Amino acid sequence: MEMGLIPGVELEVIRRAPMGDPIEIRLRGYALSLRGSEARDIEVEVIQ
Repeated sequence: MEMGLIPGVELEVIRRAPMGDPIEIRLRGYALSLRGSEARDIEVEVIQ
């Protein structure tokens, strides 16, 4: 939550490392890299 990951915020997965860890996402105008274990705790709703 301290990094801007709060309910309702839109994010985009930019890329994943070849072995899957870390994952880079973009939200609120900046890029954030997360470990796979941290990313698993994020609930995502796909908007089409």
